[in-house]
Amino acid sequence: MNFVGVDLHKHTITLVVVDASRKMLSRRRFTNLMSEQIVAFLKSQGEFQLTVEATASYEWFVQLVEPLTQRVVLAHPGKLRVIAESTRKSDKLDAKVLAEMLALDQIPASYRPTPRQRAHRQLVRQRQFWQRKITGVRNKIRRILSDYNLDRSDLFTEVGQAWLKTAAVSDVDRFCLDQLVDEWTGLIERLQAVDKQVREFAKSGSDQEQFDRALLRTIPGVGPVTSEVVLAELADPRRFSSLKKVVAYAGLAPGQRESAGKRKSLHIEKTGSPLLRWVLVQAAWQLVKRSPKWRAIYENLKRRIGTKKAIVAVSRRLLTLCVTLLKNQQVYREITVSPASTAGSSPPVKPAQART
Repeated sequence: MNFVGVDLHKHTITLVVVDASRKMLSRRRFTNLMSEQIVAFLKSQGEFQLTVEATASYEWFVQLVEPLTQRVVLAHPGKLRVIAESTRKSDKLDAKVLAEMLALDQIPASYRPTPRQRAHRQLVRQRQFWQRKITGVRNKIRRILSDYNLDRSDLFTEVGQAWLKTAAVSDVDRFCLDQLVDEWTGLIERLQAVDKQVREFAKSGSDQEQFDRALLRTIPGVGPVTSEVVLAELADPRRFSSLKKVVAYAGLAPGQRESAGKRKSLHIEKTGSPLLRWVLVQAAWQLVKRSPKWRAIYENLKRRIGTKKAIVAVSRRLLTLCVTLLKNQQVYREITVSPASTAGSSPPVKPAQART
């Protein structure tokens, strides 16, 4: 059995082959357009296993080589400290170290989402892309109006837009505002199109996927956007063996520094998906507003560690709550909520019960 380490870049790829004793047998470099040559080279290596870092552009390569190899191992880039901390770094060395680590079965593996999970993630990130642009355009419009002390809270409603057309501004600012309003209108249409696509995508999911969405939405403050982001960014919450690993994956785990027996808490690590962290913080604010229980938790944390750290701590707990509900297949129930507040609501139907 041979072992192939791959150092994959945007335009080039380096492959190093070693045997079970980690003796290098072959090394080749190709451009990424040389698919036929890459396949021919790998076919000439006999039986082999292959590892490649889970970079942004690995999927095309894995699909190319998967039929040829006994096993493909996606290497977690953040955990490959041997390569990241090397003082002598090159494509050849990186590929060789990967091959040797694979031969020793020491590759820290990364999760590979399914095609549907990748499509789901692409959609929610596309939505966030347009949402950020909308926010930027709105801020630009408000910035221009603030020079005239004309900013108003209902600016982006139908009434506010009608008023904006008659606002007294200079010719140059009127030109800029008209362009920005046109851009804002177009961005809103794109966002609505993405939202429609996300809804259609959700409808095509399995019974289990539908049930998972319904479970998350039983949490106060967790709506369609939050539930879609959580499911898309986590891919499969059941793959995490502990809640600590989920928190670390989301980059919400606080760093710590310990010296001479003294421990100091640092800022959160901010690894993983920025979108997941952002949506959890937004949902945490809604949870605090809507739930007396969570408001009390937040106020207690706020007194001890301040506003920003408190809401991050609530978002961290919200994430663990989401994963716990999904793993246990249980709806959210708040003990402190009075029976009258839940009147008329019904828990989601389990997948097995939903089938006809």
